Amino acid sequence: MTIIKKDLVNYRLERARETLQDATLLAEKERWNSAINRLYYSAYYAIIALLLNENHKSTTHSGVKIKFSEHFIKTGDFPAEFGKIYSQLFTWRQKGDYADFFDFTEEKVKPYFVPVKKLIELIEQRIKQI
Repeated sequence: MTIIKKDLVNYRLERARETLQDATLLAEKERWNSAINRLYYSAYYAIIALLLNENHKSTTHSGVKIKFSEHFIKTGDFPAEFGKIYSQLFTWRQKGDYADFFDFTEEKVKPYFVPVKKLIELIEQRIKQI
């Protein structure tokens, strides 16, 4: 791995962790639409780090979702639940950002904090192994 690539992977992982912290702060203020956005991006940054680390490229959010599923979920490298969680966050982030008259609730958002944190941890472990 080149230094530049390693630095970018580490940067993306740090962004994932920081963005998860942002989601927590937003949840404390009951800003559920913003919290779901930050949860999505937290997972997105971690998955981008994983894809980059293993030489898979994508230039779109949909492409990241497809590549993650193709190279890590369907292969069994990551449990299928993380593919479902990421897909749900992907859909909800778009709905929260673009749909009119739609508001998330605490009941919908809070259950995603632990799985997103776990996904980031699994990705960090995998990157350290390679």
